[in-house]
Amino acid sequence: MKNFKIFKIIFWAALLFGSFVGGIAWNSGTSNDTIVEVEKPVIATRDESSNPSDNRPILRNDLNSDEKATISLFENAAPSVAYITTSNYRRDYWTRNITEIPLGTGSAFIWDKNGHIITNYHVIQGADRALVTLADQSTWEAEVIGVAPEKDLAVLKIKTPRSQLIPIPVGTSDDLLVGQSVYAIGNPFGLDQTLTTGIISALGREIKSVAGLPIRDAIQTDAAINPGNSGGPLLDSNGKLIAVNTAIYSPSGAYAGIGFSIPVDIVSWVVPQLIEHGKLIRPTLGVELASTQAMNRLGEEGVLVLNVVERSAAAAAGIRPTTRNRYGEFDLGDIITSINGEKIKSRNDLLLALEKYQPGEQITVQVKRDEKLVDLELTLDGSR
Repeated sequence: MKNFKIFKIIFWAALLFGSFVGGIAWNSGTSNDTIVEVEKPVIATRDESSNPSDNRPILRNDLNSDEKATISLFENAAPSVAYITTSNYRRDYWTRNITEIPLGTGSAFIWDKNGHIITNYHVIQGADRALVTLADQSTWEAEVIGVAPEKDLAVLKIKTPRSQLIPIPVGTSDDLLVGQSVYAIGNPFGLDQTLTTGIISALGREIKSVAGLPIRDAIQTDAAINPGNSGGPLLDSNGKLIAVNTAIYSPSGAYAGIGFSIPVDIVSWVVPQLIEHGKLIRPTLGVELASTQAMNRLGEEGVLVLNVVERSAAAAAGIRPTTRNRYGEFDLGDIITSINGEKIKSRNDLLLALEKYQPGEQITVQVKRDEKLVDLELTLDGSR
């Protein structure tokens, strides 16, 4: 009996010891399983040879040559294009506090390293303040240097380091052809650095300027031009400036497939004058002219001279003004019919014809006098 009790004690002790050892082994096995790492799939986001710190988008290699050329043109031209915001100051009647009120937005481009910025006159018309934002997103206070409402052009100037100024390459417009590709960069609806493409739809269009005078030889394009594009550049396929986007033809006020631009040949002679004089210096004859309505009533083609300014080019050339005789009747003066052989039918014709010359140049003015055509040599004056 005594031996049986000893056996029972040994049996239970062995059983407990075995359970303890088994529990330790089980826990050790579980712990080893939890630290085993599961291999994760590797997602390739960039060529392994590339710099991992390079966050630029991966360049596509499936672009065609036309796409690559357009992308290159935009990347080269965009740093020369600017964004303009204008505002007015208003004084509160009761508090006398002055508030700045947003007026409008437009586009522009860098003309030279001296900080001259070119835009449309109507973009800054009536503004008390203009800010120019460059492609690097830096914003600068702009000073108005000169305006030409009759050509819808204006020159602003910003004081910024020359290193930030990348002038736009200037081309020509007298050799353009209908059908050639054009590219417009601007800020339509305030969306900066927008590129639109198209072709030259027509040449030799006439549009009306803010001053009411016509701008001849305007370029018509189907490249999308919307509010905010005004003042931005129109480029050829070489990235050169060929025109300044200025107007659209649209019943709704938004793009309808027809836009107009001021040819760069006009810009190239207007801008230097605005920089030097602040306004357009036009060659003049020194005469006062009858209105188009008056010429229609007379049934005459040309422009009637009403008055001749003393000591003017017209006075030196002997051009006759309109006078009254002793009976109170009008004696018609000379009727200008041509300038250097170019037909003159209206006042606008005369103004546009004179734009081709510089003050001090000699021209031949043909006038109708007493039913005869007379040629007069004349040295042009300059407006001041």
